[in-house]
Amino acid sequence: MRAWRVHEHGEAAEVLRFETDVAPPDPPEGDEVLIDVRAAALNFADSLLCRGTYQEHPPLPFTPGLEVAGLVTAAGPEATHTVGDRVSGSPLLPRGGFAEVAAARSTDVFTLPPTLPDAAAAAMHVTYQTGWFALHRRAALQPGETVLVHAGAGGVGSAAVQLARAAGATVIATAGGAAKVARCLDLGAHHGVDYRTEDFVAVVNELTGGRGADVIYDSVGGDTFTRSTKCIAWEGRLVVIGAAGGAYADARTNHALVKNYSILGLNWGGYRSRRPDLVAEAHEALAGLHARGAITPLISETLPLDTDLPAALARLTSGSTTGKLVLVP
Repeated sequence: MRAWRVHEHGEAAEVLRFETDVAPPDPPEGDEVLIDVRAAALNFADSLLCRGTYQEHPPLPFTPGLEVAGLVTAAGPEATHTVGDRVSGSPLLPRGGFAEVAAARSTDVFTLPPTLPDAAAAAMHVTYQTGWFALHRRAALQPGETVLVHAGAGGVGSAAVQLARAAGATVIATAGGAAKVARCLDLGAHHGVDYRTEDFVAVVNELTGGRGADVIYDSVGGDTFTRSTKCIAWEGRLVVIGAAGGAYADARTNHALVKNYSILGLNWGGYRSRRPDLVAEAHEALAGLHARGAITPLISETLPLDTDLPAALARLTSGSTTGKLVLVP
């Protein structure tokens, strides 16, 4: 079997190896299934897995790849899926998605409608689930509210732009450069802000008549988080998705007290083990939105499995890409 593997932790460019003689996963037990991978999407977290700094720590050697779509080829006796089912979802590390075959718990993958292509299904799973839980479960987004989405042209941000628009919100998206701002507008953002040349705080406050954004979707962290507190509405909700900018911020709790806003964390992976029923509900809701044309994953590159994966991850983590990158074995 062909697969990308990590034998020691470090930068992806140094530790990711493409191997052509990897033993396939063991026959599935319990509720496990094996999936013939038809598409696997790249995520910022894959680089963290390589470094050993992700929230999950699979044993070495392991194959990264956190979201896949494909065909079930084997199922354990307790699995809810059967051979031949077309599914998407989260593989079971250390047998991740950057391989010809991945392993997964049956509860972590979901049946796909015929209208949802493999690449789109893989690109939707983590990012759109993250956006759904952040905006609806954590921030309780309401129609007519204003949402500020940082890094709106990226994989996570582009999903949030579409989901907020579909929920009836007014969407303001930040991005670096005119081309990425235009991409945010194409995705459905009502307003775009080039953070390289504009002060998003001033723009948001001007657009909202000084009231600020009701919900702020922050996957960047650091100074972006700190400055976001200067344009958040009274009783606003600032959802922390991650720190793609390289550092988490120190929250000024006195400022949150005075302005009466909430700082909310979103670790979508926690719902997989604690509330899998909600993950399944979100999958159904997202599939419905896709069927109605309300959301369509932005896929900027489709790459073969034996491509230069470390270079692709470097492009993704540097912020030079838009939308999602997807491997197609």
